[in-house]
Amino acid sequence: MGASKSKLSKKQIDELSRITFFSEEEIKIWFAGFQKDCPTGKLSKSEFAEIYQSFFPNGDARVFAKFVFNVFDRNGDGSIEFSEFLQALSITSRGNVDEKLEWAFKLYDLDNSGGITKDEMLEIVQAIFSMLGEDDRFAQNSLSPELRVERIFSKMDVNGDGELSKEEFLNGAKNDKSICKALSLYDDLRRQIV
Repeated sequence: MGASKSKLSKKQIDELSRITFFSEEEIKIWFAGFQKDCPTGKLSKSEFAEIYQSFFPNGDARVFAKFVFNVFDRNGDGSIEFSEFLQALSITSRGNVDEKLEWAFKLYDLDNSGGITKDEMLEIVQAIFSMLGEDDRFAQNSLSPELRVERIFSKMDVNGDGELSKEEFLNGAKNDKSICKALSLYDDLRRQIV
């Protein structure tokens, strides 16, 4: 599903239908839009950042867009192909709680170490705050990024080692509504974009 494809084959549509939560018709619609916006069949990091920025004109979305781009770019080749785009969109828009939290864990685990440090979470939260712009930030919550991260870690870091394992992250997010609300700031942003 690379740059030279202007149409999806029946086999490709069947495969995407199998691995996503989208119907064949929805896949065709998403593909047409993707091809219109990305005639090369690939979305670059800078193009992705421009798209994000267009939704947040009062803030700076470049850093957050880079983090999200890295999760979308499953094969790590520096671009997002349609299949990668659709799979990420499928999880973030229609996945169940576990799937969405797994995706969020990948977003926060910036170095792919299998754990989230306070510094990693702080980078993401600061990027979200920068993206929102001052007016939207205060409407969301008056907590600073640092206080937000401290509050999340105080509830989620069960073993107190200063790093959230995937298990701590998933269990903490599922079992504490205030953490879900703190983490849902990204989900609210995603809904604005998708």
